[in-house]
Order: sequence, then structure tokens, then C-alpha cells
Amino acid sequence: MGTPESEVDSVVESWRHVGVERAWIAKETPAHVVEVGTFWLGTYPVTNYQYACFLDEAGHAGARPSTWLLGAYPWDRSNHPVAGVSLPDAEAYCRWLGEQTGVPIRLPSEEEWEYAARGTDGREFPWGQQFRADAANVREFGLTTTSPIGSFPAGRSWCGVWDLAGNVEELTSTMYHAYDRGVRVADDLAELLGDYPVTRGGSFSRFGDLARCARRHGPHPGELYPSGFRVAADAGPGA
Repeated sequence: MGTPESEVDSVVESWRHVGVERAWIAKETPAHVVEVGTFWLGTYPVTNYQYACFLDEAGHAGARPSTWLLGAYPWDRSNHPVAGVSLPDAEAYCRWLGEQTGVPIRLPSEEEWEYAARGTDGREFPWGQQFRADAANVREFGLTTTSPIGSFPAGRSWCGVWDLAGNVEELTSTMYHAYDRGVRVADDLAELLGDYPVTRGGSFSRFGDLARCARRHGPHPGELYPSGFRVAADAGPGA
């Protein structure tokens, strides 16, 4: 997991054209081994329709997604990933879904997310080593808005999970911390948010550097950084 310190400068140089700063990549260091237990992960991120069902059926009193104009359900984007959801609201959705299915549902940890994206071969992106603008809904692709889930088959990860890169950043259950033997980076996210949950995968509004499997980000406030999520569980359906 993570990035060797010896590779930080080369990563920064590769993405200098989009304004990447060294501190952002330093958050990925050092590379280290993590043991991840068996888990299940949602094949796709949670959609607007699924989230609307939660709001209707659970009577959830939390905020409606910030991307829903005037709070109205975007019926024309029912199969797009929900975005603009806070960590407490995402966790409430997981609890509700667990009650419906009988399987305890939660958000994936940062380690689980990176494993699902990266596997054990250290790939740079969920699809392989080289960046491809056609493999994810990132800024280079040019759509500049969310897309229906499963629209980028070239971007599927080694275990068949879709949309781990691009579309919307995904919340994890892990609060930002320095990796073992690493140094906490006090960047603009820390200054704005203090403690914050790690988000992964990048989005339609951000460049491909955030689509890298090791890249760590957070729910930066503002319209350009809407966060969504996918679900995880320790036991699969029917367990």
C-alpha cells in the first residue's frame, strides 16, 4: 500500500502540468504491507435512485445531497452516482441497507479500497500502469459532469469493480492519518477540515492524478469536489 518515497518526485513530475504539489503525493508514503481480511465491496457506487429510496423509506433527517438542485431528486440521473453526501449520511445509508438485507453494511476502509483498486501487483491505476483518458470519467475525458455507473468498462479493476477511478470521489471509513513511519501532511485539507475522512478515486472534475490507486484526498468543500460512496461488508449476500 502507498508509494515509495523514492518515487514521489517522479510522480510529481508526471503530473506537474495539472498543478500537482509534492505534499499531496508525500501523503502516500511510505509504501508498506497491509493485511486485509476477506470482504465484499459494491460493484458500483451508490446511485441517486438508491439514495432516494433510503431517504423515502428510512425517513432520514440528514441533509439531501448537495448536488440535488434545490433538494429535488434528479430523476434524469437516477443511475448516476449520488454525490455531495457527508460521512454521517453515508454511514446512515449503510445502517439502513444493513437492516433491509440482514447483512451488516459499512463503508470500506482506505486499505480495502486500495486493495480493490490495486490488487497485489502495485498497479498505478485500477486498469494498469498507464493513464488512459478513456478508462474513467476524469477531467481529461471532457464530460465535466457525472456519468451513469458502469460507463467505462476499460476502467474495471482486477476484481471486476467498476468506477473506482473517476466519476465521483468515494468516502472511506478511514480518517486521515500518516502511514507508519510517515509524516502527517498539513495541507489545505487539514487547514480547512482538521480531521477528515479519506476519499479515493478522483472525479469528473479533477485530473487523472487523483485516479491513481494510491492517491489520498478528502471531502474538500465546494462544488468541484462532491463525494459519493460505495458499500462494503464482511459477509456477502446470502451469508
